[in-house]
Amino acid sequence: MAGADGFPSRDVWRRPGLRWVDLLVAAALVGLLYGLLELAPSLNSPFLPGQAPRTVSTDPANLPFYAVRSLLRMFLALILSVLFTFVYGVAAARLRRAEKVLLPVLDILQSVPVLGFLSVVVTAFINLFPGSTLGLECASIFAIFTSMAWNMTFAFYHSLVSQPHELDEAARVMRLTKWQRFWRLDVPSGMIPLVWNGMMSFGGAWFFLAASETISVLNHQYALPGVGSYAATAIGSGDLGEVGIAIGVMVVLVIGVNVLFWRPMVAWSERFRVEESEAAERPRSVVLELLRRSSLADLVARPLRSAGRALDAATRPFGVAEHPLVRPAARERTGDVFFGGALAVVVLYGVWKALGYVRASVGLGEFGHAFALGAATFGRVIVLLVAATLVWVPVGVWIGMNPRVTRFAQPVVQVLASFPANFLFPFATAAFVALGVSLNVGSILLMALGAQWYVLFNVIAGASAIPSDLREAMTGFQVGGWLRWRYFILPAIFPYYVTGGITAAGGAWNASIVAEVVRFGHHHLTATGLGAYIANATGTGDFPKILVGVTVMSVYVVALNRLLWRRLYHLAETRYAL
Repeated sequence: MAGADGFPSRDVWRRPGLRWVDLLVAAALVGLLYGLLELAPSLNSPFLPGQAPRTVSTDPANLPFYAVRSLLRMFLALILSVLFTFVYGVAAARLRRAEKVLLPVLDILQSVPVLGFLSVVVTAFINLFPGSTLGLECASIFAIFTSMAWNMTFAFYHSLVSQPHELDEAARVMRLTKWQRFWRLDVPSGMIPLVWNGMMSFGGAWFFLAASETISVLNHQYALPGVGSYAATAIGSGDLGEVGIAIGVMVVLVIGVNVLFWRPMVAWSERFRVEESEAAERPRSVVLELLRRSSLADLVARPLRSAGRALDAATRPFGVAEHPLVRPAARERTGDVFFGGALAVVVLYGVWKALGYVRASVGLGEFGHAFALGAATFGRVIVLLVAATLVWVPVGVWIGMNPRVTRFAQPVVQVLASFPANFLFPFATAAFVALGVSLNVGSILLMALGAQWYVLFNVIAGASAIPSDLREAMTGFQVGGWLRWRYFILPAIFPYYVTGGITAAGGAWNASIVAEVVRFGHHHLTATGLGAYIANATGTGDFPKILVGVTVMSVYVVALNRLLWRRLYHLAETRYAL
């Protein structure tokens, strides 16, 4: 404000004092730092493999400590997933020859179940940190990381390869360095899909929390303090009351993380949306509003700005973020031939060594047995997808096309998709035993508890994204009934349904590891399938069978993606894109 003489008034020059918002944010930061310092000694406690505890105490008084330990592992795995996404996604999008290797490898990695990674890395981490629980902590965090990273990497990669040409031309004209282009163009353009897929990946990681905190490998079982291991111990003892307490704590954790972290992240990421017209309703978050009203964020960011300018200057000598617009055809073909030949030699050598290892241990005939078991699990996945489609597509369309219903139902669906459904397995197992239902049939329901929500979530997103002018046109022309579904609703939501279907299918394959072998008290149910095969092999430390099972599951998942989902993706992009 200006005074009577034209100069700024005193209020403009006065430094604003601390407000209640600043005190609240400061108290939260101090509490967070204090909690991390209190947890640090327990992460490096003494550990002897032969004397390690197989279970944890089920005293409810320990649950606050267990919850904090589990949250710490989840967020450390999320940080590692973001770093991996940035490095791997940029390499796959910017290096043409590397893309031909990195994308198939990523496709295979996302089809490998969590237990397949655990069987390999647990011993390595224990030997890396001898005599300390830090090795087990690293193995647990790595297991959670493997359930998060792949989906986030695919989302960031697709955002990079689909950048508008105008932005690429602007980066060239402005002579941005590789560092500047990454932070000022690549990350902002991919922030919205990265946040949404990170939220879904974080929710999927809750499902494998028990498996990552209660590690069974090489005939040894190691239990780390956490909500997942608490639930696993309660399930093993058959105490439904303690399982109910674990479910209550998990509900609080899931809702708390969504309210305090993911909802602010979703609302914050809207600043990176590029639209010609502003959306009628934008996501809002009370936590984000408090942070924006606080001046502490600016105080923290101030020294980071000078560090950013220093990095911009330091990276300038490494060159600008340009790639040749035209490459010599002869040189490119020659490089492709040498690169393809070297890659083929490496792949063939690896396959030959793997087949020799399996032949010398369990015999190559084990692959036939594993493929037969995989057919049983494949049948359950197909039944699950058909049932989820018939049930949740109409419900998702109804929710998504009614804004008032969407406002209340979508957060509920996010929580349901994030909740670890394997915590409900004991109640389902008790019902199977009481009703005499075989796990060969019941495992479909157990797999559906964790995988079906992806179909519903994506269908809601697709129905919500239908332009309002198209809805008004259908209403004006009085198009209703099956005709409206066939020519308007189904084509509009088809791309989103494909995304939900491929995510649900991948989640179902991984869920089969814990859904086809269920233990509750003295009841031990096993279904015929590839998931049970891998789970049993992991528990006994049978590495040849683990290799066979993981390979066969990867073949099934990759073949289904290539033969079905990739073609449906192409159909969605070419025919049904709005």
